[in-house]
Amino acid sequence: MADVELKTILRLVTARSLNTFGRAVLNATVLWELYARTGSKLQLAAVGVAQVLPVVVLFVPAGTLVDRSDRRALATIAAMTTGLIGLGLALISGLDAPIPLYFVLLLAQGCATVIHAPAISSLVPLIISRGELARANRLSASLQELSAILGPAIAGLALKFVSATWVYAALAVTGLAAAVLYRSLPKPRAVAEPAANARKDWRVGLRFIFRSPLLLPALTLDMFAVLFAGVTALLPAVATDVLHTDALGYGMLRAAQSVGAVGMAVIGGRLPPWQRPGRVLLIVVALFGLATVGFGLSRSFPLSLALLVLCGGLDNVSVVIRLTLEQMVVPDAIRGRVSAVHYVFIGMSNELGAAESWAAAALLGSVTVAIVAGGAVAVAVVGVVALKWRALVNMPPLAELQPAETLESPVASIGPAAPPA
Repeated sequence: MADVELKTILRLVTARSLNTFGRAVLNATVLWELYARTGSKLQLAAVGVAQVLPVVVLFVPAGTLVDRSDRRALATIAAMTTGLIGLGLALISGLDAPIPLYFVLLLAQGCATVIHAPAISSLVPLIISRGELARANRLSASLQELSAILGPAIAGLALKFVSATWVYAALAVTGLAAAVLYRSLPKPRAVAEPAANARKDWRVGLRFIFRSPLLLPALTLDMFAVLFAGVTALLPAVATDVLHTDALGYGMLRAAQSVGAVGMAVIGGRLPPWQRPGRVLLIVVALFGLATVGFGLSRSFPLSLALLVLCGGLDNVSVVIRLTLEQMVVPDAIRGRVSAVHYVFIGMSNELGAAESWAAAALLGSVTVAIVAGGAVAVAVVGVVALKWRALVNMPPLAELQPAETLESPVASIGPAAPPA
């Protein structure tokens, strides 16, 4: 890999990690401050709604905007907006301003996120050569997950010594630093204008995904794995009621999957490209489900910790294959709209997965049963996907895939890799 491209990847990954870290700190700090001021659990629920609502409502125009605009500029503006929101929160926190002002800024943050996600996802294949996409995705996915874990932990530590006002002010620094890094990225290669009907059609991203014999099953696997086999929301109950550990033990459990993801990123960088990535995707999701079943049955803290590390590593492989597959088969002209739909499906599955975990635990009367059942469902979904979408099973190496030739018939062609961007 050329030094220039390595620097591009490092700047890109650092900017995305800073953005993820900043949003994680913001969310944790707002939750803490609003609960301290109001003592209302309803306010905590409203924080999540305020940030998710713009994603659900605006993903269609956001995807269209990304496809019609400079993606690098949009990512820069979105990151800068997060920094400015940090300054705004610092101001209203320092002045003890009315609570509704917090939610105005949280809605603005949701709007920035719904632009940032498809803008940066669709920018990556325009500035990174196809042969290096998997490496970039592997590093980015692991560091973003680590940032999402470290963000709340560092926020909690900071709030022990300084007021929320200063934590918000620090967010401005991360947001502006990410914006500077995005702006320093190479100019993306030109994108050919799509046909007039595709340029105006907001549904083209949805249609492309639902007609793709490769992308749809890959997204289905990831969505159902997160929805049913994710255990993050249940970790407090597992740590306290099942493993009988303390806050330190809970923290270790919470960080274990990120450790596994980072470890797999290091290992994966030294492995040759997968010759049958579709089969690898099916296998790792099935193993993720089985590891989740094992975690639910475990009564040993070291074993539970090891299984979570394994889950993190398997999830990293799944994420890298899914992201690289999308970047390989989606035509440049509609990347924004496809990425926006992708973000809603995968991003919302995290929130829905947390709700499903607690609902299942309440319905089944046991955290253990809920976790075991969720892992079993993930394994069953793998079987259904393998039988229904044979194209995924037989998918060739990712480097051999080319973007679909038409938007209405999104079947990726196979051939020699395109020249580097």
